[in-house]
Amino acid sequence: MEYKDLLLGQLTDPFRIGLIAALVVTTANTSAHTRWVLPLSLGVLFVAFLIPTAMPQPGVAFLPAVLTGLVANIVWAAVGVALWLGWTRLNRRDGS
Repeated sequence: MEYKDLLLGQLTDPFRIGLIAALVVTTANTSAHTRWVLPLSLGVLFVAFLIPTAMPQPGVAFLPAVLTGLVANIVWAAVGVALWLGWTRLNRRDGS
């Protein structure tokens, strides 16, 4: 399997998207105590290792699956954080 096919498959994986979305929401809700960078980074890394370990794809080596999963996770986490910050910014403007 080529890397671009593997990455595209991971970018469209609903389980991965759901885990990263839940991670972003949880990180945002606890950011007053834990901030953003460390919990989000460790969560992205955890999901990158979790999915190939729990649900390995036949014919895909572990390391390429983890590395492309890490890229996919970073992309979805960046989208999630941007959406969250945009949402909170819009909500603050409504009150004024």
